[in-house]
Amino acid sequence: MRLEKEKMGNNKEKDKSGRCSSLRRWRKILFFGFGFLILFGVAWVLYMFNVIPHRQYINADFGIETYKSLVDKDGDGIDDQTDFLQSVRRYIATKPKYKSKYYRTGYSDDEFGVCTDVIAVGMKGAGYDLRELVDADIKMNKRLYQVDIVDKNIDFRRVNNLRIFFERNAKSLTTDLTDVKEWQGGDIIVFKTHIGVVSDKRNLRGIPFIIHNGGLFYEEDVLEYRTDIVGHFRIS
Repeated sequence: MRLEKEKMGNNKEKDKSGRCSSLRRWRKILFFGFGFLILFGVAWVLYMFNVIPHRQYINADFGIETYKSLVDKDGDGIDDQTDFLQSVRRYIATKPKYKSKYYRTGYSDDEFGVCTDVIAVGMKGAGYDLRELVDADIKMNKRLYQVDIVDKNIDFRRVNNLRIFFERNAKSLTTDLTDVKEWQGGDIIVFKTHIGVVSDKRNLRGIPFIIHNGGLFYEEDVLEYRTDIVGHFRIS
């Protein structure tokens, strides 16, 4: 009887030990599994935001003809589309820090800026004074813009105002990202609360990168992940 009790006790200890060992094994599996998922997620985000550099494609890789505008507003021998994109790249190269400020001259004149400044500075470099253009359009269509107090120094730096302005004064294009040939470097893309410029660089699927001032990075492969595109425009 005593031997049977000892055997039963030993069996219980073995079962308990086995369960503990199995539990520890599953804990290790779950720990490494979750760790892998976290690392994969971090790597994916860094890849998406182009922190981890990856191959960039151009129009020629997809047999897409690069668009050239027939207009050269400032008469510098460079068409508007190319001129605008080059001007945007020069501005972004200064790495403006994201900060909303009011400027008496309208245009940012220090190391700060917001998303709309990318458009305004880029267009100025191509011969277009967006400050004056938007101000004139607002004054003629105040009800359309729903602006209570007109202020030319800030009105052209508001996303919604620019959306309305471009809908009236630029060429409206598709917002369908699968129609990759219709997206060209130097196009303007408007989101619900943000704005940027289409890059001349593309990802593996032909979706273009976006150049913008979003606070951290200036050129990102994130366009196909956005679900808030409300406008796609070309200035000339």
